[in-house]
Amino acid sequence: GPCTSLSPGGWPPILDLPISKKIPGSIWFSIKVILFPFLYIWVRAAFPRYRYDQLMGLGRKVFLPLSLARVVVVSGVLVTFQWLP
Repeated sequence: GPCTSLSPGGWPPILDLPISKKIPGSIWFSIKVILFPFLYIWVRAAFPRYRYDQLMGLGRKVFLPLSLARVVVVSGVLVTFQWLP
């Protein structure tokens, strides 16, 4: 239980490569435990922190038009190629 919830894949390696079978499961688990907090801290430090009003403007000016354009494109592709069920 805790191995799987703390690290995707639990004890065994994520990729099923011949070289990865020679490394013990506890080493793989340690690598995963070290890797995920490192990535989390790296992402938190690399991306800017937005204020609430900046997030609202970003959502209204950037993400809303992009999501509407995606809906139009996907529905257009589905109708054009007759992939609808």
